This record gives sequence, C-alpha cells and structure tokens, in this order.
Amino acid sequence: MTAKLTEKPSKMPCPQCNKPSAEAFKPFCSKRCADVDLGKWLNESYALPSQEPLDEEAIEQMIQAQEIVTKE
Repeated sequence: MTAKLTEKPSKMPCPQCNKPSAEAFKPFCSKRCADVDLGKWLNESYALPSQEPLDEEAIEQMIQAQEIVTKE
C-alpha cells in the first residue's frame, strides 16, 4: 500500500516523526514510520502499565476459570 502524493495530510501529526500523517498510513506519515512503531511493540519497547503484578496463585485461578469456561 503506497500513499498518493496528492492525498491531503490529516491534522494529526505522525507519532514517530511529527510530520503530517498520510491517509493511507493513518496515524503515521509512511509505511516506514508504521513499521518502526510495530517494531517497538514487538521488541517490548512499549508496555501497558498495570496496577500490580499478578502472583502465581491469581494466575492459576485465572487458568482454572478459563478451563471451566472452555469445557462448557
């Protein structure tokens, strides 16, 4: 997918380089910036915050609950 040179840029800037974003790659300006962002997610450079880590008992309870749901 390539952006056309005649496309109007959106009002929101690219989150990677701050250039105007292109409709074809929204919210990014190009495939390169979209790929850079994807790479950051895949390398775990970005992380969603959590309030507190789960302990092993809580994880085990979640697994058991999921197994019960999938059996039904």
